[in-house]
Amino acid sequence: MITHRPMARTGLAALSGAFLLAAAPAAFAADTAPDQAAVLATYSDIALAGYQDALAAAKSLDEATDALIAEPSDATLQAARDAWRAARPSYQETEAFRFGNPIVDDWEGRVNAWPLDEGLIDYVADVYGTESDVNNLYTANIIANPSITIGGETIDASTITPALLQDKLQEAGGIEANVATGYHAVEFLLWGQDLNGTDAGSGNRPYTDFARGDDCTGDHCDRRGQYLDAATDLLVTDLEEMVGNWEDDGAARKALLDSPESGISAILTGMGSLSYGELAGERMKLGLLLHDPKEEHDCFSDNTHMSHLHDAVGIRNVYTGSYERTDGTIVQGPSVSDLVAASAPDIDEELRARLDESVVVMQAIAKAAEDGEAYDQQIGEGNDTGNARVQAAIDALVAQTRAIERAVAELDLGNVSIEGSDSLDNVNAVFQ
Repeated sequence: MITHRPMARTGLAALSGAFLLAAAPAAFAADTAPDQAAVLATYSDIALAGYQDALAAAKSLDEATDALIAEPSDATLQAARDAWRAARPSYQETEAFRFGNPIVDDWEGRVNAWPLDEGLIDYVADVYGTESDVNNLYTANIIANPSITIGGETIDASTITPALLQDKLQEAGGIEANVATGYHAVEFLLWGQDLNGTDAGSGNRPYTDFARGDDCTGDHCDRRGQYLDAATDLLVTDLEEMVGNWEDDGAARKALLDSPESGISAILTGMGSLSYGELAGERMKLGLLLHDPKEEHDCFSDNTHMSHLHDAVGIRNVYTGSYERTDGTIVQGPSVSDLVAASAPDIDEELRARLDESVVVMQAIAKAAEDGEAYDQQIGEGNDTGNARVQAAIDALVAQTRAIERAVAELDLGNVSIEGSDSLDNVNAVFQ
């Protein structure tokens, strides 16, 4: 089912309205459960719409970076950064489709892998260091070097292409921190390193890093432009692939509908794993424990607050079976919420409340960031108020995960495995 609203959401201002409300009321009476196939059809429709929105935003980003490369200036650099920020919300809301869907899991690292050893890509400041005990490509600097050696093989990098990034450099040497593709590689190219620690300020790459001739700073400006062009083109191609996977005859949709009960398990696995191990643990608690800005998700642009918020919104979307597209259109239908409410309305009510609370506390983090206290400052050592704000969000995510587990038990699903995190489950290991 598709309904319409008169106005599309437009960033943080919209969060004081629609995002803070429960996404959709239960569509079925408490004693009437929807068909599992209908729930999976809604879920697949929301996935398709989300990836379509992410693809459209990535195309706009590609156009903006093309303009930067063609005519470098403060204005075109700012426009490219704005386009990158605008591309994040719709993609982050699709992260709830990870973990339970192997097709998405196998693909996701190409577009949103982090953290990254940025010295693989471009020049870095002295504080970054010159070597790593675990990564011999730590400062390979592909932009400065037309050939590099990986595992004894000499790689021709004289022309930087999407194939070079994806086939030769992404996770080169089997090292996950060798991230050469996706949103965060593009983010680094647009902002450069954030050298401010937990003080105010994000990355501050000058537009002249893409300039020609004597105006070029950072050296190899033509190759930096090649890299940015290749990375944004590849992002579009990768998202086109995922859109296809969720279309009517797509592999991801078909895999769910071929086994409806396993499909319901996939929904709850994705919700729980993103909520607990990934977001509460690896993306939030780890950085808070270490007070380390390198452990924030969008560490170059200081956009982490918006990415975390939209992850929380995405989890709620898939449970309630309702997604607001970037044009204001609502995609909605039978949901897991309806399944739970049919047999245990109290559990459904609790879980909906927990999901809403997670969005509210994430909005508090986002508002603080928009008011001038970036996420890396909020997790900084000695910032008791900021630390408490982030911890409140972690606590809300953990509480909603416990409610998800009760929903799993009520539906008697035996193959749901929610990912954990040392940051939550074995804190001593973090400091070893």
